[in-house]
Amino acid sequence: MERTNHTMIVGDGARRFAVAEGFEELNLLTEHSRKIWLAWKASTSFNWRPGIDSPEWVGRSAARNKEQTATAGRRGALHSPEFREQLADICGHDEALMARAIQVISDPPTGTINCLAVNEKGEISGTTTTSGLSWKIPGRVGDSPIIGAGLYVDGDVGGAGSTGKGEENIKISGGHTIVEMMRKGMSPTDACLEAMHRVARNYNNDKKKLATFHIYFYALNRDGVHGSASLWRNGYEAEKRAKYAVHDGTEGKLMDCAAYFDEVGGDQ
Repeated sequence: MERTNHTMIVGDGARRFAVAEGFEELNLLTEHSRKIWLAWKASTSFNWRPGIDSPEWVGRSAARNKEQTATAGRRGALHSPEFREQLADICGHDEALMARAIQVISDPPTGTINCLAVNEKGEISGTTTTSGLSWKIPGRVGDSPIIGAGLYVDGDVGGAGSTGKGEENIKISGGHTIVEMMRKGMSPTDACLEAMHRVARNYNNDKKKLATFHIYFYALNRDGVHGSASLWRNGYEAEKRAKYAVHDGTEGKLMDCAAYFDEVGGDQ
């Protein structure tokens, strides 16, 4: 935005632009990660199936059973002898690497952080940074870089952002929605819950579909009032309450997120 008249450049055009601006091209794929990726490819094709918006959607467990049946003898389930043998070949019979591969295939890691700040003058800033969804289809774009979804800041009102399943946030322009609700006088927490209501409404509050993902919203107004909401009471670990971190300049603390559904849920 400082060097061009554009807001976003993606794909190979972004790479070429970065190189032209003096950035060094590096291969960030480690051998450790490459082997785990190969193991994942050998185990599943989960991303290549209808999403929960589709009339052809079926529950995740049913989809996995269907995939495993269709690929029996070729890929096999995670703990089948066939897959274990394939995994051992990929990982060079390194038991620690094999165990790690099974762990991250079963529970893919994520890594998004939304951070909002206000200074003594009431000036708001914000960022949403992400390592992206593990095992995504090449070319997938989440909500973090989308202005108005993963992050939105208005200096007259405040800022808002999100973590969790980016696709659901993009559909409701969550960051922008929350800031506009605060502009109308809603508290940050109530504004986050309004955005969560819109996410749930997209699926007619069908908890079977909503239980396939988790999403959080965060908000801060220019007066320093903050709030957050989670789709489910728990965080990404079922036994732990969903929380967000706050720092007032002298000390930090964890606060409970307001839960849209006051029960344990979300795809673990």
